[in-house]
Amino acid sequence: MSRNFYYVGIAFFGMINGIFNQLWLIFALLYVQPLAGPLLFGSVSLTLMFASLMVSTATVILGGIPAALFERATGAADSTNTSLWIWLAGTALLALPAAGNFLKVGL
Repeated sequence: MSRNFYYVGIAFFGMINGIFNQLWLIFALLYVQPLAGPLLFGSVSLTLMFASLMVSTATVILGGIPAALFERATGAADSTNTSLWIWLAGTALLALPAAGNFLKVGL
């Protein structure tokens, strides 16, 4: 399977978690609003989108940690199919709390 399919799946699960995980999104919004509020002209919608982007990025990074540990343990110089599957599974597991909201609303 092409690597692009792995990357699209990882980005998809990151996007789902960033948009539909209400707990992480509110948590990120509370910390982003005082810091980035003036930078984003005080717009709540822009601040909410920035917080969603932060949650999505955190999902992709946290989902990649087990894959990086696997690559380190096996001594792989580049990502293998197994490590990409681990990364995809990690982001999918992190996106499970948001899956209910995603299925209810749809994309």
